[in-house]
Amino acid sequence: MAIVQKATLTPSKMELLQRWLPTQAWFGKNVSADLSRIGSFRFDDPAGEVGIETILVASENTVFQVPLTYRGSPLPEAEPFLIGTMEHSILGTRWIYDAAGDPVYISALAAAILTGHPQADQAFELEGRLELIPESVHLQTTGTPTTSIPTICSTVSTTLDGVTAIYVGDQELSVNRVLNFAKQTPKQRVLAATWDRQTMPVELASLARARQRAVQG
Repeated sequence: MAIVQKATLTPSKMELLQRWLPTQAWFGKNVSADLSRIGSFRFDDPAGEVGIETILVASENTVFQVPLTYRGSPLPEAEPFLIGTMEHSILGTRWIYDAAGDPVYISALAAAILTGHPQADQAFELEGRLELIPESVHLQTTGTPTTSIPTICSTVSTTLDGVTAIYVGDQELSVNRVLNFAKQTPKQRVLAATWDRQTMPVELASLARARQRAVQG
């Protein structure tokens, strides 16, 4: 379960994304930076150290998937993935990363796709009791509990046409940065989502045998 602190964040998550998203090649040159938040979901970090949250944001008719990790100290060798820092009124300084460069997120995503590991329940802690937060995004996965999860040894990734490929051994995790609402080819290992006013599942990520991708500039 993800315990969400009722805290003041400076800057806010959306303020960080307003600055960072337009700098990404996959955001698009003609897309408005006036973003609205659709919803979010979380995964649990088994060690309880890293916050893992994926936020869906919209700009006009385009929806972007932004996976983030929140850390209490910098992640070594992950400077290219650093989105920024924020001051959390309870936890102090937090380092916010594009989660495609964070092995904790990659392991959680692989577990969701391969084994059906569920999204984390979210709750506020109020006067010693937990108050569940209604989910704004609902995940669907093709995973089965008996499937093994590959060991995450590196975070090598490339991005092309709005899809980030993360290489995990001989497997490739594909994370859709720009969501495609057109009918998609069925795949065996997929994570999809629905949300308010979107009842047809939309593919968020998939896993398949690795293939080489070109790097987007």
